[in-house]
Amino acid sequence: MFKIKSLILLLTSTVFLSCSSNQPSNQFKFSVGYIAGEYDGLLLTNLLNSHLKNFSMLNENSIYEIQSSISHSQSVYVTNIDNTSDRERVRSSINFKVYNKSSKCYVYSYSDSIAQFYILASSDSFNSNKKALEKIKHENTDYFVKKFINILNKENLSCNEEK
Repeated sequence: MFKIKSLILLLTSTVFLSCSSNQPSNQFKFSVGYIAGEYDGLLLTNLLNSHLKNFSMLNENSIYEIQSSISHSQSVYVTNIDNTSDRERVRSSINFKVYNKSSKCYVYSYSDSIAQFYILASSDSFNSNKKALEKIKHENTDYFVKKFINILNKENLSCNEEK
């Protein structure tokens, strides 16, 4: 039984690897500019560098520079009449711009926002609130980076077009 399960896992992993190796690429290389925002900016920079490196799209000497900003806002809302289910909504917004250093123009611009929520514990001193907020910020940032790179992978970057 163990051998059968192992063979099935091996087969499925080879299928996934063969599908993931056929990613289309536009052969553009990018560098990542400075991203402000303390921890959120550092997280975005690290994820962007990591994903660009995985797609072989990272080159620090590239003429295309990715400039970005990210922000997270929080708001508390009540979902029912009894006030027993307080939730905190985290809304994340991002802006990406690709700048061509040689032509001195922006060749691509992308903005997006997403919201998630978590059930709020009754006190600010609970670590669960902080951990949930950190997890949501990380998930949202990772989502933005993956979506941006997938879109960027298919774009034609030129200064003549209005983006």
